[in-house]
Amino acid sequence: MQSSNGRLPGAGGGPESAVDHRDAPDRPSAGAPLSPEYADPWYDALASGWAESADAGIPGPTRSPVRPEPSKEPPRAAADVYLEVQRSAAFQEVRSRYRGFVVPSVAAFFLWYVAYVVAATTAPALMARPVAGAVNVAMVAGLGQFLTTFLLTWAYARHARLRRDRAALELRWDTQELTRGVRGGAS
Repeated sequence: MQSSNGRLPGAGGGPESAVDHRDAPDRPSAGAPLSPEYADPWYDALASGWAESADAGIPGPTRSPVRPEPSKEPPRAAADVYLEVQRSAAFQEVRSRYRGFVVPSVAAFFLWYVAYVVAATTAPALMARPVAGAVNVAMVAGLGQFLTTFLLTWAYARHARLRRDRAALELRWDTQELTRGVRGGAS
């Protein structure tokens, strides 16, 4: 079976490889399409020739154009595309999900931190009260600050993965499709 990057299995293709897939006759293996057409903008064409030097006389990989024919519309600036995406309902949904987690979390953590500092400065007798052996309330509260930081980081990563990442990835794909070929945009 031929891999997606055109190399035969076991043929590393690097300079240390004894087998070069370019010397093989142009016959497709069983089950491989005759001429693969990739419409994926992230298709890894660079990986198929990363180890070969440019002056080796070996032609580089050929790719079919992914971009459709140019439209009759006047070209848009990249800033216009990004403003359009920012005003979209999908972007506003991602931002509201982000704010819905971050604002209450930051407020709660800030209040917890201020309470710790205020208690340490205004109630030293309370903070010096032993809990277990040499461990006092101030040590427990201080370690609680670290624990809270790690828990908040875990909760943020989980919330992002479950509630925002998929929608943000779709927005990123849409934005890149819209900015492909516009003036001042990514190509």
